[in-house]
Amino acid sequence: MSSERMPRTSVAKKTRRPRDSLSRDVILEAAEVIAVRDGLDGLTFAALGKELHAHATSIYRHFRDKDELVLELIDVLRAKSYETPLVSSGDWREDLRFTARAIHANYLRYPSLAQQMAVRTTRRPTEFRNVEFALDALHRAGLDDDSAVSMLRVFGNFVRAASAIEAAVHALPSSVRATDELAWEMEYRQLPAEEFPNINRLSDRLLGVGDPQVFEDSLELILDVIELRGQEQRTARAAAG
Repeated sequence: MSSERMPRTSVAKKTRRPRDSLSRDVILEAAEVIAVRDGLDGLTFAALGKELHAHATSIYRHFRDKDELVLELIDVLRAKSYETPLVSSGDWREDLRFTARAIHANYLRYPSLAQQMAVRTTRRPTEFRNVEFALDALHRAGLDDDSAVSMLRVFGNFVRAASAIEAAVHALPSSVRATDELAWEMEYRQLPAEEFPNINRLSDRLLGVGDPQVFEDSLELILDVIELRGQEQRTARAAAG
């Protein structure tokens, strides 16, 4: 009885990326995909190599280490949030409002990166242009140099911190977030009026941590302070003659 030879099973080989086909832009696109999907902890050169079908060591030809990659990614994502180049509208208040809303939207779009976006200094083109744009707006608001650089930090810290808090809410597991939101709707309303009269009276109006109205109201308060300080300094300069 003749035995039949079993056909060989072909083993699919991993398709390797063509040599020299990697670039910083290609790597950054893959880094964004991984960061959104797996968070910053999952953004490793090994993960990038797998995503790009390339050897992990090839990433080092373009980025010295993960920190350089993260800073570059943050700056690129910031640029995306503005959609168009920063051009003054002629209204300092509207200009600062625009930058604040763009940063806020960017953090909510990438909640897993929000904390790093809030605390890191990228030292890259988008950040430089952002700072220049904001300083120009603050000068047009009437602030002198010392007040402008101080308010730049105050305004920037507020926008980043408020945006990061809201992004952190969005990053919570859906069950945890639902429980927290329900607390504002149910548990606060059940507090006794004798012990918590103000909460009891306003419980149906309390805003959740992630309510977008909170950011908008806070932004307008900051802008009101800048406007008032600018008016005071203009008056003082005029009086000094």
